Amino acid sequence: MKYVVIGASAAGTNVVRKLRELNPDAQIVMISEDTAIYSRCILYHHLKGERNLDQLNFVGGNDFAERMNAEWIKGVKASGVDTDRNVVLLDDGSEVSYDKLCICTGSHPNFFPIPGLREGKNITGFRNFPDVEFIEERLDKADNIFVMGAGLVGIDVIAGLVKYNKNITLADMAPYMLGIQLDEYSAGVYGKMFAEKGVKQYYNMGAKEFVLDDDMNCYKVILNDGTEIPTDLVINCAGVRATVEFLEGSKLECDRFGLIFDEHGQTNIENVYGAGDVSGRGPIWPVAVKEGMIAAYNMSGIPKTMDDFFTSKSTMNFLGLESMSLGQANRYDDSYTEEIYKDPKRNIYKKIVHKDGVITGAILQGDLSYSGVLTQLIRRKIDVTKIKKPLFDVDYSDFFHMDDNFQFLYEKEEPPRES
Repeated sequence: MKYVVIGASAAGTNVVRKLRELNPDAQIVMISEDTAIYSRCILYHHLKGERNLDQLNFVGGNDFAERMNAEWIKGVKASGVDTDRNVVLLDDGSEVSYDKLCICTGSHPNFFPIPGLREGKNITGFRNFPDVEFIEERLDKADNIFVMGAGLVGIDVIAGLVKYNKNITLADMAPYMLGIQLDEYSAGVYGKMFAEKGVKQYYNMGAKEFVLDDDMNCYKVILNDGTEIPTDLVINCAGVRATVEFLEGSKLECDRFGLIFDEHGQTNIENVYGAGDVSGRGPIWPVAVKEGMIAAYNMSGIPKTMDDFFTSKSTMNFLGLESMSLGQANRYDDSYTEEIYKDPKRNIYKKIVHKDGVITGAILQGDLSYSGVLTQLIRRKIDVTKIKKPLFDVDYSDFFHMDDNFQFLYEKEEPPRES
């Protein structure tokens, strides 16, 4: 059996790892545009000078392929998949045959059709290590930096750049930063902290034009309200798109988000699977890891279903302040109830959102000690109306019991008592 995996990030490496565990004698080939394995989640640590490329590695070293006894074809892109012939086409003109294939090509920055954005030579995204190198090579001469997008990636970039004392401007169409993960109050705490570091911020505001000079470098960004921002370097962090362009013309089904695969990792083609960001559904790192493992099990003929994970969990630490978002922590209607605790002097903020006795989301900032309990409450959909104490005081003993083997168990309903 010959397994081929396209991609060498969270999903791809875990497909390879699990395939090797389950198939000691199989042939495994990993294909990636990257020439090193690194975590995209902490790329900004390289900008900050806190980690080098080796320290971004999350698979225990650069000898991952050797330890997995896998062939790694690196530094090349997949340019197509021929499911009739069972081959992956590469951009160097070569082909790689497979018996079973897993597509884990992830995502890439979304360059919107804004005048100048796609043409500017000093404009980059922030998704791969070459993007980091692009920025670092220009930092000495870039006094004015414009960051488009105030999601996790955009704030990661700014957190990595504030130490350089540059004129940094951030703009986003949302009303505040980190709008998916945080609410207005918790995001505002970070906003004030970045403002104190000199970061100018424009919300409810997008870019209308990236003005280029004769050398095709952007020297000015014009916002929707006409505000002009001088710039020497532009970093586009305004969303990502699934990397599925190379599948155009193939028989593999994609939708407007990305590659379509089910809870087994199965695509519409029997021997082709998918995992991770290539779905375009925005899975977080732990979900991409689990999807990769699930795909590997099913590729190996061992049925597994992706139905036992907690999808909506984001942790962040900017300027020394930790935060965590669990479940649906914002953008809900009046039928939901909020419970909030604030201690502004210590930058501590806690919010729990619930409906019909079930917690649907939470935000913790400045103190994450309660995250384990909240995760279990949300994941298991525990009815908190049965717990007769304030939600911020709930602990494991309120909804778990210990059995005779000293294991913690949870039951939604009390077992019937004998009469």
